[in-house]
Amino acid sequence: MRWKPTNCLPPRARSCAGFTLAEVLAALVFMAIVIPVAVEGLRVASLAAQWGVRRAAAARVAERVLNELVVTGQWRRGVQNGQALEGLQVYEWESRLDPWLESHLRVLTVRVRFPVQHQEAEVVLSTLVDVTQ
Repeated sequence: MRWKPTNCLPPRARSCAGFTLAEVLAALVFMAIVIPVAVEGLRVASLAAQWGVRRAAAARVAERVLNELVVTGQWRRGVQNGQALEGLQVYEWESRLDPWLESHLRVLTVRVRFPVQHQEAEVVLSTLVDVTQ
């Protein structure tokens, strides 16, 4: 009994069907185009994710600092600055007090600066405070 592959051509063909040299070369050219594009897409996605993670952490720092300044009443001291640690990253923050439309209200603004992708970025968070309280 002879074993016969199932994907062979009819008995007159010399051998089973396979890829021709042209098909293999076309596949290699296609892969040479697609792989670098896919790798670049992954790199861009990774950088965007890093940007988003750092920005979210900076927003948490800004909210924490703003809440602390309001609750403790330290916002009355005017311009303040400092550093906050979120994870392994250090975030520089600065607070300012600016006038608002109504005389008894002030705008308390906290700016958090952080490095990402060799650039300086910032998150700004503001709230209104009542100077009569």
